[in-house]
Amino acid sequence: MDAVKAIQYYTNRMVTDVSGMKVLLLDRETTPMISLVSTQSYLLAKETYLVDRIENSGRDAMRHLKCICFVRPTDASLQALLDELRSPKYGDYYIYFSNILKKSMIEVLAENDESEVVREIQEFYADFYAPTPCLFHIGLTPSVHPLFAEGHSWNPGALGRTVQGLCALLLSLKKRPNIRYERNSAMALKLGQELEYLMSHEAGLFGTKGVDSHAQLFIVDRKNDPVTPLLTQWTYHALLYELIGINNGRIDLSHVPGIRAEVKEVMLSQDQDTFFKQSQHLNFGDLGASIKKLVELYQTNTKSHHQIESIADMKRFVEAYPEFRKLSGNVTKHVTLVGELSRLVAERHLLAVSELEQSLACNEQHNSDLKALRALISDAKITAENKVRCAILYALRYERAQSNAIAELKQLLTSNGVDADQVASIDVVLRYAGAGERQSDLFQNENLFSRGRSIFKGLQGVENVYTQHTPALAEMVEQIVRGKQGLHWQERLPNLDPKARPPLLGNENGMHNQDIIVFVVGGVTMEEEMAVAKLNEKLASQNVRLMIGGTSIQTSSSFLAELSTTFFP
Repeated sequence: MDAVKAIQYYTNRMVTDVSGMKVLLLDRETTPMISLVSTQSYLLAKETYLVDRIENSGRDAMRHLKCICFVRPTDASLQALLDELRSPKYGDYYIYFSNILKKSMIEVLAENDESEVVREIQEFYADFYAPTPCLFHIGLTPSVHPLFAEGHSWNPGALGRTVQGLCALLLSLKKRPNIRYERNSAMALKLGQELEYLMSHEAGLFGTKGVDSHAQLFIVDRKNDPVTPLLTQWTYHALLYELIGINNGRIDLSHVPGIRAEVKEVMLSQDQDTFFKQSQHLNFGDLGASIKKLVELYQTNTKSHHQIESIADMKRFVEAYPEFRKLSGNVTKHVTLVGELSRLVAERHLLAVSELEQSLACNEQHNSDLKALRALISDAKITAENKVRCAILYALRYERAQSNAIAELKQLLTSNGVDADQVASIDVVLRYAGAGERQSDLFQNENLFSRGRSIFKGLQGVENVYTQHTPALAEMVEQIVRGKQGLHWQERLPNLDPKARPPLLGNENGMHNQDIIVFVVGGVTMEEEMAVAKLNEKLASQNVRLMIGGTSIQTSSSFLAELSTTFFP
């Protein structure tokens, strides 16, 4: 299973099946879907000489060119197509929709094709975003598709879009999976029911043989693990999302002090960028050593003897040699990105913040945690956002402890100048994912036996104090595949169809020959993506393939912003 290759397959089909010189028209949503997995040079090699938006009515007429239109089956895109067909700018039109098309849409297109320029209409199921091979998301944003209606319930528009995206993913992978959902999540159940209804209704596409016994879809809810999106991540890809921001593969660096014009906006692509593919899961310490090797390799090739000891030295080297920037833009890009990450980590004192975050997430030590948190909140060098994040982690862990100091910490935040709305985020997260909402003993501190496991876990050797945390989702998947705690997981993740006979959870021999897709209602994190990528390597011997997806990709700021609109006290 590979989300990137799934969309690349359809892209290749479009530009290869239509021979000769052509243009590619995309809509607002398919543009980033294609740009994540393809490049201008690839399209040019397939004689695609122009890529434009179908909404752009100012395009020049070029009747000698063929036109490929790849759009989502929405009212807005249909209207743009109708406007195009009423006054066609190109010779022939090949129209591809990214999802299942209504019969009425085909009829409307036929009625408006008065010039008879449409040669083909097809469905190509590339209706999701694929940042990495094992990660996909639906791209829900609060401004376009708010996730929640009231409390823990779907906004109808977000539910519809999520069902469409999952449907397209399953069709592109040719899967009809058995569906399991987290028992305590009404949103997971609703999504499973809607998706199952659609698969049954579209039996012609999904097949009539029923569920594939080698495919599983686990629908889980972010509220059962609110900790992972609140933590500072220390791998390259995750740090870029958290500290700088990645928008469908693009990184805007125009705000960076002293930035050069050629790197004000950069693209990240695993296919086109070997260094990024190899380094995306490196932690920040190893990343510095890796990029130093990259610069030294270039120095060897160019016979330069500039002394490189630090990231600052790398930046000076890049700036001193214009030919280096010209010939090695990829290395320049990564030196610039790592330099900016280094600046932000130091400026925001993230090492100190992260050490406390990890302690709150992984260890039960109330007195020392509270003392450290009071000191951090009182430290003027720490940003308000980071103070609040640590206070939320404290509240989640110690919510039910009689001696908790949540009220005191709120007052301390306020007295240290933190905005009232930010302080209210503590109650927002507790309303969304407090102990009463969660299904699992997330912190392993709710009874004597789980406390013992937590203490034992904390005694084991830790590779890095900043990366102690393992996402609950990764632990769940590994236990299920290894055949551990079967009764627990059967109870927590029931089958949507009680009559289904998929592989039992907890088979002592573990799972074999399975494709497992885990979908997170409420958004997925890059820490979880890395965990799944590593599990794919570990579980290869069992012929188990994993993929993870979510309604969106969450950072700490996007997670809190999404909750604040619905769960504000």
